Amino acid sequence: MLDVCLLGTSGMMPLPGRWLTALMTRLEGSSLLIDCGEGTQIAIREKGWSVHAIDTICFTHYHGDHISGLPGLLLSMGNAERTEPVTLIGPKGLERVVNNLRVIAPGLPFSLNFVELKENEVSFQLQGYHLKAFRVHHNVPCYGYSITVPRGGRFFIEKAQANQVPMKLWSRLQKGETMEWEGRTYTPDMVIGPPRKGIKLTYCTDTRPVNSLVENARESDLLICEGMYGEKEKQAKAQEKKHMTFLEAAEVARAAEVKELWLTHYSPSLLRPEDYMKPVNKVFPSAHPGKDGKSCTLYFPEECE
Repeated sequence: MLDVCLLGTSGMMPLPGRWLTALMTRLEGSSLLIDCGEGTQIAIREKGWSVHAIDTICFTHYHGDHISGLPGLLLSMGNAERTEPVTLIGPKGLERVVNNLRVIAPGLPFSLNFVELKENEVSFQLQGYHLKAFRVHHNVPCYGYSITVPRGGRFFIEKAQANQVPMKLWSRLQKGETMEWEGRTYTPDMVIGPPRKGIKLTYCTDTRPVNSLVENARESDLLICEGMYGEKEKQAKAQEKKHMTFLEAAEVARAAEVKELWLTHYSPSLLRPEDYMKPVNKVFPSAHPGKDGKSCTLYFPEECE
């Protein structure tokens, strides 16, 4: 299962009760953060989660509302006695930007590993899940991220017995190992079925609707997507500033056939996002206005049965 918390939902500037953009996930003791706007570490504490377990921090881009909270967060992680390395992922220029911010956060007790994104799509295997960064369309280089937690095939005793697999090998074969035993090779497919559907979460802010977002979000259990403007009259401004409206985000969710949509990254002028949801739900019924601290746990399909 994957724990998900939308830490901050504000774009451009923080507001009372609305911190700047950030998302945090937890999986089996590993925590990942996407974006780190001002107030992120406070939002983490308000949620009751720990900064100590954050081992990967991803950035969509380097506008201040997405990265201004990083120095304070790193200092808090150091004060929490973290010593293990932390991986930072973001568009080209990441190391330079972070080192400039670290002027006020020197001497950390852990190392930083920088991964700069240079291709339109880049994939990683991290801590038991698959992370994919994909380029979107903003006025600076910007990426969205998809997290997929894979699910192996189901173990079948009948299959193992039919293939005459010794019982002592079952456990290791279930873990994906290929075994040699008494002159015979045993492979995982001799005891397990095909891979089952895993968990998929997609997060994207600061973009116009683009095909890369639709394709990478396809069949996500949850899409967290920017809706900078809820008002119809802000359509031209959304196009000019390279952002999305609520309705455009709903259309993306429908095209990508996701299960659920959370809107985020609101304009400071948008004080009551729930007032604009009626036409949005006509386009995509499972759309919801995000709010700070909104969270859920995503389960494998068979765990929900």
